[in-house]
Amino acid sequence: MNGLAEAVGSFALTRWVSRKSRAEFERWQAAALRRFIDRDLPSAAFYGKAPASLADLPITDKALLMSRFEDFNIHGLTAGEGWAALARDGRVGPLTVGASTGTSGNRGLFVISEAEKYRWLGTILAKAAPDLLWRGMRVAVILPQNTGLYDSARKSRLVRLAFFDLTLGPERWRETLEAFEPTVIIAPPKILRHFAAERFRLQPGRVFSAAETLDPVDRPAIEAFFRRPLEQIYMATEGLFAVTCRRGGLHLAEDSVFFEFEPVGEGLVTPLVTAFRRQTQIMARYRMNDLLRLSEKPCRCGSPLRCVDEIVGRMDDVFRLASPNGCVLVTPDVLRNAALKADRRIDDFRLIQTAPDAIELRLAPDLADDAAANATQAVRALLEARTASATVALIRAPLPLETGRKLRRVECRLEHAS
Repeated sequence: MNGLAEAVGSFALTRWVSRKSRAEFERWQAAALRRFIDRDLPSAAFYGKAPASLADLPITDKALLMSRFEDFNIHGLTAGEGWAALARDGRVGPLTVGASTGTSGNRGLFVISEAEKYRWLGTILAKAAPDLLWRGMRVAVILPQNTGLYDSARKSRLVRLAFFDLTLGPERWRETLEAFEPTVIIAPPKILRHFAAERFRLQPGRVFSAAETLDPVDRPAIEAFFRRPLEQIYMATEGLFAVTCRRGGLHLAEDSVFFEFEPVGEGLVTPLVTAFRRQTQIMARYRMNDLLRLSEKPCRCGSPLRCVDEIVGRMDDVFRLASPNGCVLVTPDVLRNAALKADRRIDDFRLIQTAPDAIELRLAPDLADDAAANATQAVRALLEARTASATVALIRAPLPLETGRKLRRVECRLEHAS
């Protein structure tokens, strides 16, 4: 199947599945997952043979994947060969090698085939912008690193795609971006907020937040500037995991990924993912590092795919604090809410755990002193309510736009935090 046919087939399948009932969808998904286990999974040396059920497989993670990279892809490509290819043009014969940005300190590789690139393109078009496709689209992707995933879009006649390198800084490509007049923008929320603050001349039909946690404080400013709802694409090195529908529901990509959920307290879960439509690099029961709050209700759009109420942050950024009752875990959303709800004048901050008993609260110098005091007291009160032993130091310092790393307003900098 050539690239265009692969994309069209994936587009059609994604749209078809979205019209099923939940019961019909689960039957279809179970059959697709079984085919993957029997046909594709044994091609990777790590597995060797098909298990009786998915639950019989071991749980994997990034550390295991990178230490035995050649055993998880069907071509036996080593991590060393992957990094070498990435330093050239990202190609190994017909394969494309890509990597995460490494802003969390641990870069991960992926390898995909040409067919999988076009399959990804068809899937994301079906989910993100099926209504715009036939009119022609100009998509601006603003991320810290280009990957071979976007090559398929560049070759499509229906999509004009331009990549803008976040690490160069917005002023380097502002004129080019505005001249491109994108109809769709995909960018981290901090960049979308920067566009609003600097009044970039942009009038897209759709705006998607991607690549970073979307904090509630960012949404109003972005939506007011673009005059349209802010949508989300939840995507990582490991794949495409969720996309917002036109009714605002953030739907898990259960039509290509089987999700298992491990509860971590506070009503949050962390996902294990099995990508049953990937055939080059096998990913089964792979533990993600993200914290999700699942929706309990089906979406008004009628899709059978489950919704996520919030992508809260990363497991690595859960604060781990001592207390008389042992270690206390405080999740990023709870910490973020404490700082933001303390005073309505606060629209940016950093909360950083720097030691087992030390936290820094960083606020901009121009924020009113009483607002800063309110935030400091709110964080201290949160810790006291949980009997956590830690000092909270207020630091007044600029909070500049950082283009070289992901924005993490709540960050745990303890070693071996995971």
